[in-house]
Amino acid sequence: MKQSTALKIATGVAAAAIGGFFVYSRATRPPVINPAVPEPAKPVELTRYLGKWFELARHENRFQKGLDAVTADYALEPDGRIRIANAGRQGGAQGEYSYAEGHAIVADEATNAKLKVSFFGPLYTGDYWVLDHGDDYEWSIVGEPGGRYCWLLHRDPRPAPAVVEALLKRVEALGYDRWALRITRQG
Repeated sequence: MKQSTALKIATGVAAAAIGGFFVYSRATRPPVINPAVPEPAKPVELTRYLGKWFELARHENRFQKGLDAVTADYALEPDGRIRIANAGRQGGAQGEYSYAEGHAIVADEATNAKLKVSFFGPLYTGDYWVLDHGDDYEWSIVGEPGGRYCWLLHRDPRPAPAVVEALLKRVEALGYDRWALRITRQG
C-alpha cells in the first residue's frame, strides 16, 4: 500500500515537472514575426549545405539571448544524422564562450529543406526549415512553421553591406518583419 502511494506521488511530481516545463517553454517563446511562413523556396543539397555558417541576424530567443559572434557548423554523421555545433559569445566577440551541440534528421526527403532538430535528446525536437538559400550556398534563411524564429546565415562573417541589405529584403519578401531581427555582431 505504501509503495502504491509513493508511486502515485512520484508520478504526480513527474507530471507536474513536465507540465511546468511545458508552460515555461510556451511562455518564453518569442512572438510571431511571420504569421504565414512560406514553404521552402527550393530543395537543399545537404552536402553543399554542410560546413560553417556565420549568423548575420536572428529573431532574438531565450536560448541565444545576448549572443554575438554566432556560428553554426553542420556535419554529416555516419548514421545519416546531421551534427550541429552552435557557438557564440555572450555580449560581444570577446565575451564568455557558449556552445551547444545537437542533431538533425531530414523530415522532408523530397526537398531536404525541412529538418527536425534536437539539442535536448529525442523527446524535444524543433522544426528547422531552409526557407531559401543562395545558388552557391553562400547564404541561407532559416525559419520554422510557427513564424517565431528566423535566422539569416552567410558563409562570410562580414559580407558587404549591400549583400546584407539584399538578404534582409529577401527576409521581408518571405513575410518576416525584418525590423524584429537582431543583427549579430561578428567581431
